[in-house]
Amino acid sequence: AGDGSGPVLGEGTGPPAPERVLFPPTFSVSEIKNKQRRHFMFLRWKQQQRKEKLALKKKRKKEREALGDKAPPKAIPKTIENQRVYDETTVDPNDEEVAFDEATDEFAPYFNRQTVPKILITTSDRPRGRTVRFCEQLATVIPNSHVYYRRGLALKRIIPQCIARDFTDLIVINEDRKIPNGLVLSHLPDGPTAHFRMSSVRLRKEIKRKGKEPTEHVPEVILNNFTTRLGHSIGRMFAALFPHDPQFIGRQVATFHNQRDYIFFRFHRYIFKSEKKVGIQELGPRFTLKLRSLQKGTFDSKFGEYEWIHKRREMDTSRRKFHL
Repeated sequence: AGDGSGPVLGEGTGPPAPERVLFPPTFSVSEIKNKQRRHFMFLRWKQQQRKEKLALKKKRKKEREALGDKAPPKAIPKTIENQRVYDETTVDPNDEEVAFDEATDEFAPYFNRQTVPKILITTSDRPRGRTVRFCEQLATVIPNSHVYYRRGLALKRIIPQCIARDFTDLIVINEDRKIPNGLVLSHLPDGPTAHFRMSSVRLRKEIKRKGKEPTEHVPEVILNNFTTRLGHSIGRMFAALFPHDPQFIGRQVATFHNQRDYIFFRFHRYIFKSEKKVGIQELGPRFTLKLRSLQKGTFDSKFGEYEWIHKRREMDTSRRKFHL
């Protein structure tokens, strides 16, 4: 309009600006009865939370750049790991008692290079295809290991035969509904025997961007975060599966990484891209272990003496309490 009473062309004729979503401090999505509306409002609330978090992060970054060298040190984020409840069995590297125990335990001949590992890998009775392939791939990871398929033969009969044939360790892969779900590791001839729950098994063909087939070189072994006396025992059991002298020319690494009492196994090959850059290729297989029990001696389900048993109701009372 020419008299100025109406809106000027080009002003206020477009779509209104989107309003910023503001939720009251006491807002609770669970109070919304309609399921679709509740889900929609929850997504909007999460989106607003992400925007506020990103804006705060950018603001702090600008402040640190403005302060330069005078900027305060970055705050260490709180995690379950760094808030871990102290375990009285945590091993001190300078503890003479621990050093004496390790020098006289069942694994001492291996660490003194008096014995060479020889591993027997077997399965539960009548294994299916996935378990069979997993055992075959595990045998390519552990040098000097042999796969035998078990058919109705009890472990109490297998163990004496293993000892007679100079095997140093026995690995039994159990399965449920065609999926590997358990691992029994028994050190021969005098034990101990550890029982693990197995999960997240991935064969080589199921791993993305995997490398070529592993070679026959003896791999390096990395053991991470086994800090308690129990953790040391489990770590020494895994170390005793591999020959003590790795062949570095093969560039292969077997890693047992303990985090929150879950043991993650990965098998990699590292590649030198330049003098300063190194890349890694996962070769597989991969799996996750959770310790269920540690038994003295070889496998004995009826009369075995247990050093440690995982009791969920008694031990899992705190998320910050770990045993390995």
